Amino acid sequence: MANHEGDTVKRQRNAKLPLHVKLGFGIGDLGGNLFFTAMGFYSLFYLTDVVGLSSALAGAAILLGKFWDAVTDPTMGYISDRTHSRWGRRRPYFLFGALPLLLAMWYFFSAPDFRASQTLGFIWVTVVLCLLNTAYTVVNIPYGSLTPELTKDFKERTSLNGFRFSFAVVGTILGAAIVLPIVNLAGEPHRGFSIVGLVFGVLMAATILTTFFTVRETAPAQETRPKGKFFETFLIVFKNRTYMRLAAVYTMNLTGITFVQTMLVYYFKYIYQDEAMTTMAMLLLLGVAMVCVPLSVLVAKRLGKKRTYQLALLILAVSCLAMFFFAHTLGITFTLAVMVFAGVGIGFGYVPPFAMLPDVVEVDAAQTKNRKEGAYYGMWTFFSKIGVALAAALSGAFLSLASFVPNVVEQTGSALFTIRLLIGPIPAVIFVSGILLMQRYPLDEGAYNALIASERETQL
Repeated sequence: MANHEGDTVKRQRNAKLPLHVKLGFGIGDLGGNLFFTAMGFYSLFYLTDVVGLSSALAGAAILLGKFWDAVTDPTMGYISDRTHSRWGRRRPYFLFGALPLLLAMWYFFSAPDFRASQTLGFIWVTVVLCLLNTAYTVVNIPYGSLTPELTKDFKERTSLNGFRFSFAVVGTILGAAIVLPIVNLAGEPHRGFSIVGLVFGVLMAATILTTFFTVRETAPAQETRPKGKFFETFLIVFKNRTYMRLAAVYTMNLTGITFVQTMLVYYFKYIYQDEAMTTMAMLLLLGVAMVCVPLSVLVAKRLGKKRTYQLALLILAVSCLAMFFFAHTLGITFTLAVMVFAGVGIGFGYVPPFAMLPDVVEVDAAQTKNRKEGAYYGMWTFFSKIGVALAAALSGAFLSLASFVPNVVEQTGSALFTIRLLIGPIPAVIFVSGILLMQRYPLDEGAYNALIASERETQL
């Protein structure tokens, strides 16, 4: 039996994945990024300008919801690592988590007006965000944990994640581009956002169910199945320095992007007084990103995953500084040009971290004889969601301190400067910090193949 499992893993390591598997796996992240984009671009704006919460309370509610979300991620990873079912370890959660995710998304974007009761609104939003984020975690952590199980090949993982993030960009574009048109067509913001929640919930459920029906798992060899208790498992994860470095950079990446995407709609609405142009800016940003995702796969094969990732972060940092120093005086045309440039950075930054993470996980499995993909992916999203939560909460807090008032056309100078600051220097510093931290990441293709070969020889 052990020899049969070993032969299966060896074939899996060397085989190219069929196109239908890459497509079926990739489409799952269309819904995932639809969620990420809707929450990133619009959740704070929706809560302040539609639901009527103060910016400070809205940011605090998002922070608490994300903290809960971050805590549940490692737990879900631990659970899915140890799940045994007729559908495998990960796929059952796609099947049974799709409907709760749909309903929770619809419910959040159907919030009542809380202008008359800020305390009640804060409690309602916090509880519903916890429910929504839990539903997303149940689906998303097992989905991400599938990556290292589908292929062991260093370059094939880059190709697999190229498919994944091509769909991810489609989801991101939909999430960014169709919200305001749907709201405008509905004629009333509350009704419009409720329709958005329903449409997005249906798409999220449909895409993850597509992955369930098109992808099959390979069971881990008996001797590499996860061992250890909950805290013991995650303590080992924290001791993996290569993983921690990569996770820290990815967290910085998402934190910086969250500042930018949260502020973009505020920038157009209050600095340019042209909220409708937000959709055009997002389409340019994400359309260029979609084109650049497959291009980044080719670049990564030439430059390596690490250098490609650093290049992406550099482009994003330059874009943020251009927004701060020039966009408010040079106008919308200049800003749209910056969106095109930043789209290259977004596109180049999608694939590398998710192509590097399975390498780290595979090396750990080879060295420890203990497969714990769910633990690694759970902590990965734990760190990144803490960063996202802090970015959203700080955005709300800074706006409140700057005397920002929702839906007032003429904002104070301090409020306008704060919007520029949150879309400019603050994320730029975060991106540059990520570049510097990534410089000492050690696991290139040569190092990966050498470590795997060494462990294989040891087993023989």
